[in-house]
Amino acid sequence: MRIATWNINSVTVRTDRLLAWLERSGTDVLCLQELKCEAGAFPAERLREAGYEAAVHAGGRWNGVAVLSRVGLDEVTSGLPGGPEYDGVAEPRAVAATCGGVRVWSVYVPNGREVGHAHFDYKLSWLKALREAVAEDAAGPRPFAVLGDFNVAPEDADVWDRSVFEGSTHVTEAERAALAALREAGLSDVLPRPLKYERAFTYWDYRQLGFPKNRGMRIDLVYANAPFTGLVTDAYADREERKGKGASDHAPVVVDLDLEPTSPGV
Repeated sequence: MRIATWNINSVTVRTDRLLAWLERSGTDVLCLQELKCEAGAFPAERLREAGYEAAVHAGGRWNGVAVLSRVGLDEVTSGLPGGPEYDGVAEPRAVAATCGGVRVWSVYVPNGREVGHAHFDYKLSWLKALREAVAEDAAGPRPFAVLGDFNVAPEDADVWDRSVFEGSTHVTEAERAALAALREAGLSDVLPRPLKYERAFTYWDYRQLGFPKNRGMRIDLVYANAPFTGLVTDAYADREERKGKGASDHAPVVVDLDLEPTSPGV
């Protein structure tokens, strides 16, 4: 089974790229983030024609998450249980589903904006709520993973130049401590192999030739429990999808499991 995560940065703008990538990559389950659309504008019919069911949690111009599956889609949970609100709004940043016997969460962690901002406190509260929401599945016997754009680089090696980010979000001790607490619930970082260079980055800014100069970050993560990691045969960041006109500023992260799909007809 092939499972992936991808911050697509507008699913309506990149529907054609999404469908082409799904066909090319042979992905069975895809966690999407930053849909940037209302639920009714999500291209569910085109994905259905391509063989994918979709669990969508979206609500406007920003945010939005989904799980796509061609191996079954059950036990859907929309929203982060116990999650905080921002400016009185429970933003659509998490959706979960069980696909072919594997439980996955697609998450889009708040950016944080800047240290000391109310959005930064919201980010830390959101990560704490995520830990509490996934603790039972993380400790359970079923293969389970939280995949998505975490907006945190776990280590200094996960940014192209740590000094550039001094005093900024994504690399602070508080954010990394929140990730460590999430791992302590029983999850491990499934580290993707690079297709180029020594470290697999997953995000490159559109500005200042970020991608051609490999000025990137690894912030799209796969955090999985032992039953999941025990099945992993490969993991990589598909930086090829970051190339070309109209690409998202994130690359998909792909994980292969030694697990046969269980849905009828697949």
